[in-house]
Amino acid sequence: MSYYDNYGADIFADDDKLALTKRGKPRKRKPKEPRIYFTQDTEDAIVEYLACTDQVERNRIYNDRIEYGFYKLSENIIHTFKFYYTDTDTIEELKHEVITFLLEKLHLYKPEKGKAFSYFGTIAKRYLIVYNENNYKKLQEKVDVDESDEEQMSLYENDKNIESMLDGNGFMDQYIRYIDKYLFKLFPKKQDAQTADAIVELFRKRETLEIFNKKALYIYIREITDVSTPQITKIIKKLKLIYIQLYNEYYEHGHIKI
Repeated sequence: MSYYDNYGADIFADDDKLALTKRGKPRKRKPKEPRIYFTQDTEDAIVEYLACTDQVERNRIYNDRIEYGFYKLSENIIHTFKFYYTDTDTIEELKHEVITFLLEKLHLYKPEKGKAFSYFGTIAKRYLIVYNENNYKKLQEKVDVDESDEEQMSLYENDKNIESMLDGNGFMDQYIRYIDKYLFKLFPKKQDAQTADAIVELFRKRETLEIFNKKALYIYIREITDVSTPQITKIIKKLKLIYIQLYNEYYEHGHIKI
């Protein structure tokens, strides 16, 4: 049994065509950097911590060799999956809440069942999913009564997804090129592809979106595609999943393989 949770899986294995610079020359790939924040020493320190019975020594092991790994692990998961619905004042406070949770669960880790990085990454992600959903529900409760039907809540949910995707400005151009290139491979059905292209068109024009009421984006998509609410919801969820997977690649390598 393994605790491994593969949040960096490839969408599909495609051709090895190199990305080009503006001058048409092959773009040099950034070498993959080692996961220096959660090293083998971190793994070993966790095993030593669990075997130790002296609290003073345990504190020293945790402070010197484990805490930083937990901190960076929490930080990367929060930003990779955009767990930004929080009732803390800052993301920094949210990181420390996650670290506290990991410390509370440290004694449950079994080295024989898998790597510590995979185990703690998985439970941190699950903790943040529940935490994020609970805080999002609090936001939903603030929606006006006349906006509480299923149609309006779909608008609210899809607007949340669109806005979070528009946040990744440095990565968005590469994301758009990827969707454009593989549009019909990702969305084989013509109607699905047309709906996805209409949504991505908003991303292409993101610099001018400030002039719009963002709560109207979803309605705008529905009008230009002439498809149902469930259809748009399905396509937005798939685009968001692709976004997360590609952002993980972008975060590790500095670019997306297109």
